[in-house]
Amino acid sequence: MREIDTNAALIVIDVQKGFEDAFWGRRDNPDAEKNIAALIRAWRAAERPVVLVRHATQRPGAPLAADTPGHAFKDVVIEAMDGAEPDLLVTKAVNSAFYGTPDLLGWLRGRGIGQIVIAGIQTNMCNEITARMGGNLGFDVLYPIDAMHTFDAVGPDGDVVTAEELTRATAASLHHGRFATVLRTSELI
Repeated sequence: MREIDTNAALIVIDVQKGFEDAFWGRRDNPDAEKNIAALIRAWRAAERPVVLVRHATQRPGAPLAADTPGHAFKDVVIEAMDGAEPDLLVTKAVNSAFYGTPDLLGWLRGRGIGQIVIAGIQTNMCNEITARMGGNLGFDVLYPIDAMHTFDAVGPDGDVVTAEELTRATAASLHHGRFATVLRTSELI
C-alpha cells in the first residue's frame, strides 16, 4: 500500500450526469464509479480533504452546461459523500481543475497540502491535464488509473483510438514524464 499524507487531498473531477449522454460514445472501465466512490468513502473516513470539481461548459445546452441536468454530480458521488459537503467545490470551464473557481492552487497551498490524488472523468483530458499541472506545480500526484474512465476518440487521420488505448497512453505518459505516480485504487485504500 502506498503511503498517503494525512492531509492528502482527493480531487474528484467531473463525475457529472452529462457524461452518461450518448454524445460521448463508448467508454472504458465500467468499475470507475465504484472505485471513485470507494476513494471518497476512504477519504471521508480518514478525515482527509475531498475536493469536488465540476465542468460548466459555456455552450448552452451542451451535456455539461450549467443550465442542464448533466451539470449535476452523478448519484454515486452524492451517495459516497453521505450528506457531507466537499471541503472545496471548484467549477471550471476548461480542462484543468487549477483554472477553476475558487482557486484550487491557493486552497491547497493555504492548507499545506503537498500530495493530491486525482480521480474522475476523463482519464486523458481533465484528469491528465490536472495531473500534469499538479506535477509541474510541485505536488506529489497520485493517479489511480482504475478510478477514472474515458471515451473512444477519432484521431486526425479519421481512425478511432479506443478508450483503452487512450488510458494506456495516458498512464505511460504520466509515468514516463514523472508527472504522477500511476497506481490502482486498492493501493490507496
